[in-house]
Amino acid sequence: MTLSTRLTTRRTTRPAARGLRAAAALTASLLVLTACGSDDSETASAGTDGESDFGALTLQLSWIKNAEFAGEFFADTNGYYEDAGFSSVKMNPGPGPVETLVATGEADFGLSNAVAAAQVIAEEDAPLKIVGTKFQKNPFTILSLKDGADIATPEDLVGKKIGVQAGGNETLFDALLEVNGIDPSKVKKVPVEYDPSPVVDGEVDGFLAYITNESLTVSMDGVEVTNLPFADNGLPFVAESVITTDQMIAEEPEKVKAFLEAEILGWQDALADDEESARLAVEVYGKDLDLDMAKEVEQAKVQSELVVTEDVEQNGLFTITDELIASTLATLDAAGIEIEGDELFDLSLLTELLEEKPELTELPD
Repeated sequence: MTLSTRLTTRRTTRPAARGLRAAAALTASLLVLTACGSDDSETASAGTDGESDFGALTLQLSWIKNAEFAGEFFADTNGYYEDAGFSSVKMNPGPGPVETLVATGEADFGLSNAVAAAQVIAEEDAPLKIVGTKFQKNPFTILSLKDGADIATPEDLVGKKIGVQAGGNETLFDALLEVNGIDPSKVKKVPVEYDPSPVVDGEVDGFLAYITNESLTVSMDGVEVTNLPFADNGLPFVAESVITTDQMIAEEPEKVKAFLEAEILGWQDALADDEESARLAVEVYGKDLDLDMAKEVEQAKVQSELVVTEDVEQNGLFTITDELIASTLATLDAAGIEIEGDELFDLSLLTELLEEKPELTELPD
């Protein structure tokens, strides 16, 4: 496999294709976007120690400050952002219009997913690219009860009532049916919010959820669950991906590489210590959120399987192979989003970084 050199309970407002609701806001924002970025995104200059000084860093997270962002917490705690040349770092929690905030310069980088980013790029001509990804496998799933509908294969969806959130998640569910050749008329979609109670209470047979979130919430309440992961059933696409602007890539490439280096180092630490990943979320960064330690530890363990794959073991964290890009584009096509690989991805700076510092490709034991 080769690397391409260029090419989100509680999730109350975090569907996969958030662009449908953010489109108007993004269009208006882009109309007033000037040629310069945010005030914190100045061109790198030499600091007093002779090293790069990229100024303050603003990172837009895709969700609340839980263990999903353990790598970012480690990068901050262990000084990797500072070592990379950033004078300070501000991590803004989600949910929110990540793509709009990055496109308009209100954040230097954001954590999004291929569906959400592609939609605003394709429909609103947003000047964005994915420059690396944390999750090689997206966390979307159809959650069901083991002693209930027990939906283990796409064919098990036939004749079932499935709770699906409106908007982007509905688009994704329709794509799941299409790629698996299932007649939509044979599956009843039931409008739900993001609380998995309907599947627990038997109001629906299945529930569109996150493996790292609602599925864990239900199972940790002592209920045995079955998951039907989208990534393993015809809809693979990257998620928790780093997005930034075309301008940032063109005018401040060293800043992009510095950020990616700090991220990789942070995630190397996170993957090596689930307990500390959870502690940083519960006691430090998300201390006001009343997070459950056991659930955060389990989330750290489960999401590592989305982060580390055979390709990552071979190529390093945040890399995306040409094959995965092709699979992502096929998923986008099934979801009705027309976009080319080089319109969505630019991995050239990540490739440069890993060539310059091959030690970054190492993974913890």
